[in-house]
Amino acid sequence: MLRVHHIPGLAMAVGVATISFIVETLVKNNTALVVSPLVIAVVLGATLSNSGLVPEACRIGLGFSARNLLRLGIVLLGLQLSFTKARELGVPGLALVITVVAITFLGTQWLGKKMGLSPGLSLLVATGFSICGASAIAAMRPVSDADDEEMTYAIALVTICGTIAIFSLPAVGNLIGFSGAQFGSWVGASVHDVAQTVATAASANQDAQFAAIVVKLTRVLLLAPLVAVVGLSYRRKLGQTRTTRHADSRAKAPPAIPIFVLGFVAAVTINSVFDLPTDLLSDAKWAEKSLLACALASLGTGVDLRKLRRVGSRPLLLGLVSWLLIATISAVGVKLLKIV
Repeated sequence: MLRVHHIPGLAMAVGVATISFIVETLVKNNTALVVSPLVIAVVLGATLSNSGLVPEACRIGLGFSARNLLRLGIVLLGLQLSFTKARELGVPGLALVITVVAITFLGTQWLGKKMGLSPGLSLLVATGFSICGASAIAAMRPVSDADDEEMTYAIALVTICGTIAIFSLPAVGNLIGFSGAQFGSWVGASVHDVAQTVATAASANQDAQFAAIVVKLTRVLLLAPLVAVVGLSYRRKLGQTRTTRHADSRAKAPPAIPIFVLGFVAAVTINSVFDLPTDLLSDAKWAEKSLLACALASLGTGVDLRKLRRVGSRPLLLGLVSWLLIATISAVGVKLLKIV
């Protein structure tokens, strides 16, 4: 519940989010780069915190923002999706999306374990690369044991690799003979953030752009079941740990299926069943981005850059390998399934 002592922190989160949107606009208008305001918000939040510019009076409100605004933003994200779009892919397209997400999600976690990285960091990197970048990472964090630093590292990795994809995939697509819907399907299946997907597909024709969006949004639909399954698994593991170690049974376990995941599914269902006004959807999209920017700015203020430096280069290697994995599997899938 919102209280008076939350206001300073919320005001700071809103201020950082506002600056992130201004920076996004300046970058977009003056360069060829596409930078998500969510990523900018995390970076600004971490910069302020590590510069000692976050007053203690703001910490409670920032924590409230990180938890509650994040979940509300994820629910509103559901209004940008519909099951109808997923049906447009047909069986081959759905098979491609499910296969790519499953192999990337499980393969990245396996690689992270082999590299000696923490399960939390490996899970967040796997989620970001297989689903939809920063939004997916933020949604998965509440049902994992990952900390703020690991979340920030995961977001940085999907941002770096997604930016590389904007410039490299069009050139590689030409070399392997992808054009039109084939190229768009490959982009939608392999690029992480939605904005990066749009920017990458923009180099091709309208068929490519439409295919990229449909495939990408279908990937995003898998966010809810993925978070729900991980949440159930984490809850079960936590219960086993308590039994083994005779931990305090009064400690609160995370919900089996987070409420915000159910809200996300409900929002997708509403948008699938009802013909919602375009203005309403546009306002909901603005609210979703604003809420997530505030939440990620707040999460960024919990980051200690000294801990990130101690992690070393292994997460970067994991991100690059995961990116190559999803790009390769997607390309092979597009060829084998003869998506045109």
